[in-house]
Parts: sequence; C-alpha cells; structure tokens
Amino acid sequence: MNELSFNEWTSMSDQAIAAQIGKFARHHRMEQNRTQNELATAAGISRSTLSLLERGETVTVTTLIQVLRVLDQLPVLMAFEVKETISPLALAKLQKEKRQRARGKANRSEGRGESDW
Repeated sequence: MNELSFNEWTSMSDQAIAAQIGKFARHHRMEQNRTQNELATAAGISRSTLSLLERGETVTVTTLIQVLRVLDQLPVLMAFEVKETISPLALAKLQKEKRQRARGKANRSEGRGESDW
C-alpha cells in the first residue's frame, strides 16, 4: 500500500482517515485471501460490521482491534505507545544525587572508641 506522509494525514478529514483505515483492513484481508465472512467470524464480529469498517463508516475501537488482531496487524498500534521521558533538569538533578565516590569496607568499630596504645 502507498504510505501517506505526515502532512497528508494531518490535512485529511476524519471521514477520509476512516476510509483509509478501511482500505488498510480490506487490503490485508484480500492479501490473506479471506472473505468478509471468514474474517468477521474469526474476529467475533458480524460481516456487516466488517463491511462498515472497510467502507470507512463508524465502528468501535474494539472492533478495529479485533480485526487488526486477526489480520496480524497489531504492530500498527505501536504508534500509540507512550514512552516515559525525563526533562533535562530532572536528569541533571538525578545525576547530581548519584554517588561520586565509593568507600572501602572498613570495620565500623575501627577509628571509634578507645585506642590500644
């Protein structure tokens, strides 16, 4: 399938994006040589719901996930992964709090109390 650039996606209407998602689902269904009925049954949805998805009509996110799972296309959802980031100031503070030197393992009783001499 043709990949759309970021600018093309941002300039598309919601309906056009839904239609593109439908094309994606249909393309991968056809590539796997599956009928709408076969895919819908495997996904646990009705054939008419799958037809709605492929036409770019309104379906639930759960329906989309079920179809992507059956088509082995769940990796497309990696775009929604949230990665924790740390601000440069917080990183500098953490670096400052790190130990800079190591102490030897001296006997704690040494150097304390009375001396033998």
